[in-house]
Amino acid sequence: MKFFVDTAEIKDIRDLHATGLLDGVTTNPSLIAKSGRQFKDVIKEICALVPGPVSAEVAATDYEGMVAEGEVLAKIASNVVIKLPLTLDGLKATKYFSGKGVKTNVTLCFSANQALLAAKVGATYISPFIGRLDDINVDGMDLIHDIRAIYDNFDFETQILAASIRSANHVTQAAIAGADVATIPPAVIYKLADHPLTKSGLEQFVKDWKSTGQSIL
Repeated sequence: MKFFVDTAEIKDIRDLHATGLLDGVTTNPSLIAKSGRQFKDVIKEICALVPGPVSAEVAATDYEGMVAEGEVLAKIASNVVIKLPLTLDGLKATKYFSGKGVKTNVTLCFSANQALLAAKVGATYISPFIGRLDDINVDGMDLIHDIRAIYDNFDFETQILAASIRSANHVTQAAIAGADVATIPPAVIYKLADHPLTKSGLEQFVKDWKSTGQSIL
């Protein structure tokens, strides 16, 4: 499974990219607002830093506006992915960009039927929001399973991009369910490597090594 980081903070992206774990980046209007910077400047800097897909979301809600904004965003860098909402206008815009060979990420997916529509119009990625479904007492991971089954039934090429991930367990469950990608907040990515037995084991190894009085260098 590919790992995208869900942030617009350049330092976090740079640090995670250096680990070799990062395959791409997703942003959204809320993350851009939190960064306090100009949208296009942030996207340009991220694209220069990370060679993988970088999702940049349109602000318009009508078809003509989405197309106009998407055309501008696509010119920023070759690895920009146009992020579009899962509305009828958003699907229409997705079809437009897919027809031009421009990658798209259809966001705010909360049902298997929505995911089916996104695949039919040629979306590169579909972003089901796991955490937000959990928030209303619906098991978000069931949606990943359902989309995986539908896409496999019909050999759709759209990739499942598990989004709204809140915990390390979400990442594990999404991988088991067959998500192609997980877009993860930086803090959760760091937690993936944490385990108390790893920590205690390493502390013991260090203690035992020091007792030998040796040096590898």
